[in-house]
Amino acid sequence: MSQQEPVWSVSAINKAVKDTLENCFMPFWMGGEVGSLLLHRSGHAYFQMKDEASQIKVCWFGGAAECRKLGVDNGSMVEVRGNLSVYTVRGEYQFNVKELRIAGMGTLQQQFELIKRKLQAEGLFDRSRKKPLPLRPQTIGIVSSPSGAAVRDFLQILYRRFHHIQVKIFPAQVQGTGAVKELCDGIKFFNRTGQADVIVITRGGGSMEDLWCFNDENLARTIAASNIPVVSAVGHEIDFTICDFAADLRVPTPSAAAELVIGSQEDLGNRVERAFREIKFATERRFMELDSRLNRLAAKVEYYEPAKVAERFAQRIDELEMRAQNAWISASNKLSAKLDNLDARLYALSPERQLERGYTIVYNGDGTQIVTSSQQTPGTELQIRFADGKLKVVSQ
Repeated sequence: MSQQEPVWSVSAINKAVKDTLENCFMPFWMGGEVGSLLLHRSGHAYFQMKDEASQIKVCWFGGAAECRKLGVDNGSMVEVRGNLSVYTVRGEYQFNVKELRIAGMGTLQQQFELIKRKLQAEGLFDRSRKKPLPLRPQTIGIVSSPSGAAVRDFLQILYRRFHHIQVKIFPAQVQGTGAVKELCDGIKFFNRTGQADVIVITRGGGSMEDLWCFNDENLARTIAASNIPVVSAVGHEIDFTICDFAADLRVPTPSAAAELVIGSQEDLGNRVERAFREIKFATERRFMELDSRLNRLAAKVEYYEPAKVAERFAQRIDELEMRAQNAWISASNKLSAKLDNLDARLYALSPERQLERGYTIVYNGDGTQIVTSSQQTPGTELQIRFADGKLKVVSQ
């Protein structure tokens, strides 16, 4: 009996194709036009890349945010780097993206601008992130090639001014393969051990290709994450790298780095003298304020002293007494004048004054009652009072 041929499942076939396809192609760059772009809420990007004759499905896991930053849209011409794979669920092969750039961004300058815009958009270069350099660093950590001219220039300027400053060098390549990792390791070393107050990452000048390791995104992020201030002194004055923007301070040359990091004895002396003058002025002004305040308080104490208070009250009492006396005299004069006026008026209305004017008063015979009527019994005795005396008469 002949041996029966094996029966493959669909999943097994797709897996075998996937393994074969992925093992046959190394990662490579592919260029084309973007179509059917979908930026999924999961953070992945799905689209097609096509040319005038064909198309292929593309997947970029975690690439949605990067597509937005780069402005990728339907119709964009892009170049992607990655590998071929198979989506076994549907039995479809696709291109898995690891890196994407806008078509034409292949030159170093274009890549530089792309990285710069990306990190700047993340706020990695913001001034608010910059850390101040220490006034008097005791130890300076240098990340560079120990045999390079940059380190020699730095140390020459440094020890010309201050001999007691301690310098620790973390040896690192400053060009070529492996340079980025060693530069990052140097910054991490000083942060981990705390053996430096400030870090200087430096190398001499060169072409953009020579300095390219200092444009690496990972190096920029390592510099930005450093707890110790980082000074970038890469290349010549006209050279700019991503490292310069990420560092806390950028200086044009290694020599300038030494001058700015440590300063000069003269500068330090001037700063100390200026600080002394400011402290002296502030102290004198404070003493003047306190003296003035003390004088005000002393005046208040004297004002409320018991003897002073008694004197002020005694003077007040004397003043009130004099005012009361004056008021009494004034009131007495007014009362006396009023009484005299009333007395005069009473006198003018008195019976004696009427008698003096020629009037008389008639009384009964014994002078006890005034007679006000002429109707009297004939023979009745009456008395008539004049101003100068009385006269007895008999009625008719």
